[in-house]
Amino acid sequence: METKLQLHGFNNLTKSLSFNIYDICYAQTEEQREAYIDYIDEMYNAERLTQILSDVVKIIGANILNIARQDYEPHGASVTMLIAEHEVTGPEANNEESPGPLPDTIVAHLDKSHVTVHTYPESHPHEGISTFRADIDVSTCGLISPLKVLNYLIHSFDSDVVTVDYRVRGFTRDVDGTKHYIDHDINSIQNYLTEDTQNAYQMIDVNVYQENLFHTKMMLKEFNLDNYVFGVNASDLDPVEAKSIEDRLKQEMLEIFYSRNMA
Repeated sequence: METKLQLHGFNNLTKSLSFNIYDICYAQTEEQREAYIDYIDEMYNAERLTQILSDVVKIIGANILNIARQDYEPHGASVTMLIAEHEVTGPEANNEESPGPLPDTIVAHLDKSHVTVHTYPESHPHEGISTFRADIDVSTCGLISPLKVLNYLIHSFDSDVVTVDYRVRGFTRDVDGTKHYIDHDINSIQNYLTEDTQNAYQMIDVNVYQENLFHTKMMLKEFNLDNYVFGVNASDLDPVEAKSIEDRLKQEMLEIFYSRNMA
């Protein structure tokens, strides 16, 4: 919006940002698969996720009221936070269409909004492919916006494939009684990503502007097999085997990216 809206009462718009973040790995033996899942559980346990979410809360300009968290058996974690917007003192909320800060299964709730993340480690003996998925939702009401957490969250996880949805729901009224269905300008989710992030990922937009619904799919461009094999070095693999593993991993990424099987 070129000029700040003069609202009648509270801003009733709900801004929801949803992620699916995927990390893909090749773990051929049962021992390697178990070690990969254990590694993921340690890297993204409830304590680590609590810190990530605490940083998210700071970025969107909210205040933590209460924290509840849980590590699950055999795998996965969730965290819940109660947070409030009105107790925060700091800079005015900034919804300008520009990237947010970078970083150095969670669930959080605000008094008027909520943030959720759940983790899903997964493995299957077929083809030796293992995946880790984090589902993240940041939904806010009022002046605060979830869009500034994009860069931080993408860089907080090993993100090979990312699916992002952003939607503004409801309406709010100005002082003249006119309903407004969005309170900020947005052309694409990509505009909230830093240049290095945009360059690192292949991206596709599917936007429904009249519904204030924005959708972006992202897949990492650079492929280095050493970053995907777990428990072995790519250089130690037979070249034919290495090429076969690389093809399977790339197919897995493409299938997740396009949400369909390609066998």
